Amino acid sequence: MSNSKARSSSTPHGGSIVDTSVSQEARAYDYLLGGVDNFEVDREAILQMYGSAEGVELARKRVRANRDFLGRAVRYLARDVGIRQFLDLGTGIPNADNVHGVAQATAADCRIVYVDHDPVVLAHAHKLRQSTTQGKTSFIFGDIRDHKDVLRQAAETLDFKQPIALVIVGVLHHFRDEEDPKALLRRYLDAIPSGSYLVLEQVGRENDAMKSLGHTDFTMVPRTRDEVTGFFDGVELVEPGLVFVDQWRPDGPLPDNETRHPCGVGRKP
Repeated sequence: MSNSKARSSSTPHGGSIVDTSVSQEARAYDYLLGGVDNFEVDREAILQMYGSAEGVELARKRVRANRDFLGRAVRYLARDVGIRQFLDLGTGIPNADNVHGVAQATAADCRIVYVDHDPVVLAHAHKLRQSTTQGKTSFIFGDIRDHKDVLRQAAETLDFKQPIALVIVGVLHHFRDEEDPKALLRRYLDAIPSGSYLVLEQVGRENDAMKSLGHTDFTMVPRTRDEVTGFFDGVELVEPGLVFVDQWRPDGPLPDNETRHPCGVGRKP
């Protein structure tokens, strides 16, 4: 998932310019998910980051677990809570289990807005705009730091007088502490009404498999459980609270190697 502003580069991709000289987070994430929209520089950066083929394979399992958490959370909100609107910040390159695919399979009238600033994501945005006839999806090509512009455009699809699920999964660890990601998140939470929900995940400080970012165009800031808990200030965590992604309402037995990425779903009172 991505929030970075793309650099100028030499490779056109679906009408956008993509920098292939450095790795970018959406493409690196796509590689770990087994996608094809990545370059050698992304694969090399991941190998350097995790140190070995075994480390990369573990990272793949963790990214898959992260994605599975997102699906379970969206399904819970659409099926059990009745949420019909989703704002997905830092969407990433489309995969088979994007928010709209899960949400609209559960409730066909769901409306989804995706936001990303990666040109590779933009090149595939047509996949994110696919929708049921009862629902609607849209894509905003923009930086989530520009919250006023994002919210203005999102209001063309979403009704901000009705509950909205704010999805920010795999994103906040790309913000340095000095950028104050908690304050950025608060701006979005302040914009959605009571009864809305927050779906959040972040790489944990306990994730000791990670070594170096290599030659990349993004930041990775693992955080402790207490730091991640702070992102949920002002919202009420639903059961089972703040846990690792494998532990959030699992569909089956827990794996041997837990994915040490804290996550949670919270309701805005």
